Amino acid sequence: MQASLRQPQRRHGRLRRTAVKLAARAAAALGGRALYRRRWLGPGRFRVREEVLWVADLSEGLVGFRIAHLSDLHGGPFLGAGDLAAVARTVRELAVDLAVLTGDLITDHWSDALELIPDLAELGARHGMLAVFGNHDYRGRQEGRIAAALAERGIETLRNACRRIDTGRGVLAVVGVEDLEEGRELDLERARASVRPGDVELVLCHHPAGGLALARRGCCAVLSGHTHGGQVRFLGRLGPPHPGLRIALGETALIVNRGLGVIGFPWRSGAPTEIVLVRLEASTRCRVA
Repeated sequence: MQASLRQPQRRHGRLRRTAVKLAARAAAALGGRALYRRRWLGPGRFRVREEVLWVADLSEGLVGFRIAHLSDLHGGPFLGAGDLAAVARTVRELAVDLAVLTGDLITDHWSDALELIPDLAELGARHGMLAVFGNHDYRGRQEGRIAAALAERGIETLRNACRRIDTGRGVLAVVGVEDLEEGRELDLERARASVRPGDVELVLCHHPAGGLALARRGCCAVLSGHTHGGQVRFLGRLGPPHPGLRIALGETALIVNRGLGVIGFPWRSGAPTEIVLVRLEASTRCRVA
């Protein structure tokens, strides 16, 4: 299982890395951050995509349980302090039970996460916020500092770990794994050790390529990001392949978030910024919404 879960690290050539950095610097100098915030992060500029998970024999306490799924913020030249204010306000208005973040808080430097955490801390989910790391979050191997900064604002990072949310009439076991490319230790067995029979399992995994290996009976969904919906394109395809927004893997649904941030150039085409609103509903049998 773990052998198929691990994904090969991607390493771009020096010419490509230099071109992307130069493009980002030029765009930032020309007001790229203000443009991006106004065009893709302002009120009404991002979508709320709803996904229903039909779960067989769902406990009464989890019926209608709602999760706000955010991904790929990429704090840095095009997203900083206050830029997620409208997103945070929307999540609060949705009055969700849980908020989750599937990685890539930063683009290059760990301290860029510090600019975003105040907005994330204002999401107002009933059971708080859980996060996993994406490949960018390991830049400089300072991911421990990001996790500590998140924890100071009550945001828990699941690093091959599980958080069981007991509603009193049903348990949602949220499993989080390290990034499949850059995480030094990838231990699915440890991550799932706390999942108990009867729990509804939900997996957070930045890279959607792990969906097939993570799917199993009792796991209602794998929530991922990473691809930006295919919208990051500069000098050819910069972002990784996008498998689609939702894929049925037996009883498990792989749901891929198109994200809120960008890399290289502050522009999107055909892939809106989004919050994914996931809702659990009871079914006598598993089905895809």
